[in-house]
Amino acid sequence: MNRRAVPSSMVLVAVLTLMSWPQLACAATLNGASLSALWGLPFAGVLLSIAVFPLVAPAVWHHHFGKIAAAWALAFLVPFAFAFGASAAFGTLMHALLEEYVPFIVLLTALYTVAGGICVRGNLHGTPRLNTAILALGTLLASVMGTTGAAMLLIRPLLRANDNRRHVVHVVVFFIFLVANAGGSLSPLGDPPLFLGFLQGVDFFWTTTHLALPMLFVCGVLLVAFYCLDWYFFHRREEERSPFLDPTPDSPRLGIDGKINFLLLGAVIGLVLMSGLWKPGVSFDVLGTHVALQNVVRDVALIGVTLLSLAWTPRAARAGNDFNWAPIEEVAKLFAGIFVTIAPVIMMLRAGEAGAFAGVVHLVNDAAGQPHNAMYFWATGLLSSFLDNAPTYLVFFNLAGGDAASLMTAGATTLAAISAGAVFMGANSYIGNAPNFMVKAIAESRGVRMPGFFAYLGWSGAVLLPLFLVTGWLFF
Repeated sequence: MNRRAVPSSMVLVAVLTLMSWPQLACAATLNGASLSALWGLPFAGVLLSIAVFPLVAPAVWHHHFGKIAAAWALAFLVPFAFAFGASAAFGTLMHALLEEYVPFIVLLTALYTVAGGICVRGNLHGTPRLNTAILALGTLLASVMGTTGAAMLLIRPLLRANDNRRHVVHVVVFFIFLVANAGGSLSPLGDPPLFLGFLQGVDFFWTTTHLALPMLFVCGVLLVAFYCLDWYFFHRREEERSPFLDPTPDSPRLGIDGKINFLLLGAVIGLVLMSGLWKPGVSFDVLGTHVALQNVVRDVALIGVTLLSLAWTPRAARAGNDFNWAPIEEVAKLFAGIFVTIAPVIMMLRAGEAGAFAGVVHLVNDAAGQPHNAMYFWATGLLSSFLDNAPTYLVFFNLAGGDAASLMTAGATTLAAISAGAVFMGANSYIGNAPNFMVKAIAESRGVRMPGFFAYLGWSGAVLLPLFLVTGWLFF
């Protein structure tokens, strides 16, 4: 990790701690009904910074994106402290960090480290058939080992297989669509929104049965579209007739280094499941935020798994993957700013009709309070494209009644719409789901010129939005 990134976050926490030290015992977040929509401006600032800075000032962004994210966090927290008191500001910060950001980044770091220690030895050749097969495999694995785990496991072999091709951007973009997002829709292990539903009482295999058809439709169409596009580039743009030197030498046979990480990957999955199934009813008040015992055990054990992976993985495996900390460092810094500045937006959404975003409530329910299932799909999805999809899922889960038993039966279509919107449309932007950014960073570190924020929106707008229109019409 870059040591220069540490002071900004430490200063932020230290300043707020000193401001609120006498009142830590009563630190708490506010009711979103009391907030103006203007409190969402710092979050909008983070998004615009991610979108604009790499285009207009790439060198400044590359060296200072952590400081820029911290500045937007301060732009929210300092005025918030003056307006509502240091206790409320500190409580909001602690809730964002301890209940949301820390578990998020601990799990991501564990998956990144463990999957980054598994190296496929040898050289694959990126033909349309092989690329489609890798994307299909990743799509299936995503619901078993999570979108982050599947993406981190397969992105490096996929990039290495295509490192002698001129046209690679579409391969990575469709990898994000499928492996980092839509593939994780069949189990609570696949994507954080579904795991939150599991914690709220949704049966483990409910999503498997109710999202299977939408998932197969979306992923089937995307795989066919990818194969056709990749075939065009491979055969019509002289990829095959004029190959240039493959930088990865062929070897007699394929192999896998770092196999111990498969066991550690199983441990990560087991720990996530444990935190959802084991409920001892014990929690700790940490600076005004309640932290459940099972979550503490999970996160501490995940840190242990990360350290074991670093200790047990052969150096050759990580060297073969060109493993480095830059992608997870970028995610850690940017999402710290996102999680802090998104807090008032989530509060206002949770306030429902009493909040600044009451129009969203009226959009998804009719005058009699009955749900518009297609609107639940689109509202959850479009907000999940730019907000964190896990709390967005929870907001609409509660807007739909919040009772898992009822939603799984009478409200099954509504719950399926919310679940599909949160998972599928996380692919609409780089910040819709954390693996998107990680895949982008790894691809760029391998020399792939990935599209910028707005250019990626162009890809998702052209490919995904028409597909989601048909999906909403067919299933919701």
